[in-house]
Amino acid sequence: MTIRVKYFAILREQRGLDEESITTMVSSVSELYSELSAQFGFTLDPQFVRTAVNGDFVDDDHLLTDNDEVVYIPPVAGG
Repeated sequence: MTIRVKYFAILREQRGLDEESITTMVSSVSELYSELSAQFGFTLDPQFVRTAVNGDFVDDDHLLTDNDEVVYIPPVAGG
């Protein structure tokens, strides 16, 4: 299936892209994050990353479908 992935903050820096379309065989958002981490060397533990699919926050076991938009949102600091 093809998934559109958007990255923010440190994940964007580590990937070097804001967003991309990828083809994958994984079934859940946590499996996708693990796959991307292994491929691109993400250093952020998945427990600290919020995930939204098609505009709604979801749990780690949320199942993906073709053409989903997945957004990984790491913690941010501000002042």
